Amino acid sequence: MKEERRTVRVDTYFTPTEYEMLKTKMAEAGVSNMSAFMRKMALDGFMVRLRIDEIREMNRLLGLYGNNVNQIARRVNGTENVYDADLEEIRRGQAKLWSGVKQILQSMEKLK
Repeated sequence: MKEERRTVRVDTYFTPTEYEMLKTKMAEAGVSNMSAFMRKMALDGFMVRLRIDEIREMNRLLGLYGNNVNQIARRVNGTENVYDADLEEIRRGQAKLWSGVKQILQSMEKLK
């Protein structure tokens, strides 16, 4: 099968910093032909965009959940009583955390 000749030219401009980053990525990939590298990335590559806000929210929820569990533990240690409301609060906190973790994992799963 005869390879099709490339006749369409696409030009792009880089800042000096972007150009250095491009050369670094090429070196990491072990590629010296810039045209072939850019063509491969444009046709087969993908971009990953992390939504850091979701991870920050998870971190915030973990902190709140940890504080709630510590307060309940102090109360239990002081009174030696465990209240249904305390256990329900822990269950709700765990449910929120697991929901957040599942959302993040589903987003990451789409990157495959």
